[in-house]
Amino acid sequence: MTYNNYKIMLKPEPEGGFTVVVPSLPGCITYGSTLTEAKEMAKEAIELYLESLTAHNEYIPNDNETFEYNIMVESYA
Repeated sequence: MTYNNYKIMLKPEPEGGFTVVVPSLPGCITYGSTLTEAKEMAKEAIELYLESLTAHNEYIPNDNETFEYNIMVESYA
């Protein structure tokens, strides 16, 4: 069995909880009321997204060879 990796971005919401975006899967967005739930919901959203791509014989992108690095710059606000 092979696996694909996907980067997720978790944004805390002012009313609580976290919105999750999967950058390599356009439109793949979900929400969880806790960090744990948000990660679980992300996994489920990715799996459903991939099922749809497979059903429509579309290309399945992944982040297997994507590197991630954060760069901090001074704020000018």
